[in-house]
Amino acid sequence: MKTVIKSPTKSVNIGPNEPFVIIGERINPTGRKKLEAEMMAGDFSRVLRDARAQMMAGAHILDVNVGVTSIQPHKTEPDLMIKVIELIQSVTDIPLCIDSSVVPALIAGIKVAKGRPLINSVTGEEERLEAVLPVVAEYNLPVIAISNDESGISYDPRVRFAVAKKIVERAETYGISRDDVIIDPLAMPVGAVRTAGADLFTLVRMIREELGCNTMCGASNISFGLPQRQWINSSFISMAIASGMTCAITNPLEEHIRNAVYAADVLMGHDEDCMRYLTAIRKADAGARAAASEASGEAPTADAGEDRRAAREARRAARTAR
Repeated sequence: MKTVIKSPTKSVNIGPNEPFVIIGERINPTGRKKLEAEMMAGDFSRVLRDARAQMMAGAHILDVNVGVTSIQPHKTEPDLMIKVIELIQSVTDIPLCIDSSVVPALIAGIKVAKGRPLINSVTGEEERLEAVLPVVAEYNLPVIAISNDESGISYDPRVRFAVAKKIVERAETYGISRDDVIIDPLAMPVGAVRTAGADLFTLVRMIREELGCNTMCGASNISFGLPQRQWINSSFISMAIASGMTCAITNPLEEHIRNAVYAADVLMGHDEDCMRYLTAIRKADAGARAAASEASGEAPTADAGEDRRAAREARRAARTAR
């Protein structure tokens, strides 16, 4: 069970024996009115900052969503998708996840994306299956499959599993292998649905064991509406990894998320010699040393100069995330 996402120079393997894959969520105007206004005005400077910051923070793949408010999304989104992908590819070689509910925008993005991008997404709705799966098959790409259909999102995990199974089996009729279907069993807000976390962990195990597919989710959905969401999010992502989840769309700029992923990978045996964890610790220590040096007014050493640059980049990333 291995899903392969590629840029021209990098390959990301998603699978149960691989390190957990972080798909950066920041390039998405949903709920970000300033970003939406800038994109509509042709200003993509924030998009480029988000792309660089997420890459530097450790994202393995960048989700690209240009779903701005529009009366005619089928006309505006394809052009925006082309522009944004071309710009991102001019500043980073990180693999991409092309995210749109507008099929012409998906196709436009596929045509300009270099490498082998991930497609986000298909659902169990008949209209969506018939529109998206032929495109996925034609370009031989992996796809995220979301476990809802015409009836909406069920609170019953058995219903969501049945939808996932339907999508997988329909994909196979188009020649799409199970390795190339990543199931999103849907993280519901635990503040509204008491069993949301437990249900998702059960679904992840069922999908892995019975369908042989990788799984993912929008990780921050689980804490929606609750205070101090970082406590819920970091615990949730660790428990999801322990249940067998292999990737997630989340914010790599949030330190607690990164740390939870690194630590869980160590404990799952997915981080050889703990190298990714140790590298993260060294980077965190470098930032702390740079901050201390700056506060004390000491003359920087060569290492301190590098540390200060790392600290400045971290502060820029934090400002971008606001």
